[in-house]
Amino acid sequence: MNKEMLGALDALEREKGISKSIVIEALEAAMVSAYKRHYGQAQNVEVEFDEKKGDVHIFSVKEVTEEVMDSQLEVSLKEALKINGAYEIGDMIRFEVTPKDFGRIAAQTAKQVILQRVREAERSIIYNEFSAYENEIMQGIVERQDSRYIYVNLGKIEAVLSKQDQIPNEIYQPHDRIKVYISKVENTSKGPQVYVSRSHPDLLKRLFEQEIPEVYDGEVEIVSIAREAGDRAKVAVTADNKDIDPVGTCVGPKGQRVQAIVNELKGENMDIVEWNEDPAVFISNALNPAQVIDVIFEPNQRACTVVVPDFQLSLAIGKRGQNARLAAKLTGYKIDIKPESEWEKISAENEEELIEEVIEANEELVVEEILEDAIDEISEEVTEEVEEESIIVEEDEE
Repeated sequence: MNKEMLGALDALEREKGISKSIVIEALEAAMVSAYKRHYGQAQNVEVEFDEKKGDVHIFSVKEVTEEVMDSQLEVSLKEALKINGAYEIGDMIRFEVTPKDFGRIAAQTAKQVILQRVREAERSIIYNEFSAYENEIMQGIVERQDSRYIYVNLGKIEAVLSKQDQIPNEIYQPHDRIKVYISKVENTSKGPQVYVSRSHPDLLKRLFEQEIPEVYDGEVEIVSIAREAGDRAKVAVTADNKDIDPVGTCVGPKGQRVQAIVNELKGENMDIVEWNEDPAVFISNALNPAQVIDVIFEPNQRACTVVVPDFQLSLAIGKRGQNARLAAKLTGYKIDIKPESEWEKISAENEEELIEEVIEANEELVVEEILEDAIDEISEEVTEEVEEESIIVEEDEE
């Protein structure tokens, strides 16, 4: 070991960002391992690395005892006092035991151990760095793909993009630059593993923050997102400042702001609607571009019936039910869409049923009143008869 080793440690720190102290700790552990392997003793061995000269010294640590039972672990008080008259029983003394040929043996044995520690340190640095980027977006370069993943180079690490996290029908070619959402970072036995996504709804949120300063600053808030990646998405936005038009702010002049996001997502259609604290208004906005006549809520349920003009039924439902499905995801309500004519018919039937129920209830009420009157009359007649009989009996007794 010499100053070349110190130069190598400095280079590791500069180029890999690995602290010199971590490598020295690994080096000392490697020396103990090498000494144990070649000399059969390491339970009381300490290694000291000279950071100035690059030399390694090995010491055997022995306890001062009255009687020596194991010469490898103990030293007598008599021998200890020859070294220093201040030693007492129970003190620990270090004896240098560095073998003459240990440098060569240690270098061979320590190489793999040091490399392992260096790899672990690199993995830890990468894991800590990319953990900070979890739930954020980064730009990467497509490297290659296999049957399971597309591998995206993020600089210090190669992330994986699974099939379910890809945008359907989007073609990825080597060297393509794409923006990805860091969905998960794991520290596995093989090193850090970064999972990225192109279909996650929060990718859309981060893109809005990048393209629209008002969203990044919090002046315009994204309340909810419903997305079918690669096809269509709905985004509900709001602003505390009444002077700010949240929808217009996100769309931008001539649609330039939202168009930049659409281009990044390879043409994914974007509906930006205004959030409202009134669920009926919010649901009406969410079904844009269809017009809504009325919203009727189910009692004690997050469900409603939405009435639309007959000619806009297909527009409200959307292709393969997509518009209604995204509106339901966006608002959190189960939405049943009815055309106006059908709803009028249902309402009329419900009204007739209600009238019949009222009539039946009234008839029952009339019958009950008649019965009550009859019972009252009978009761009065019985009472009068009893009183008359009582009077007759009294007169007879007299």
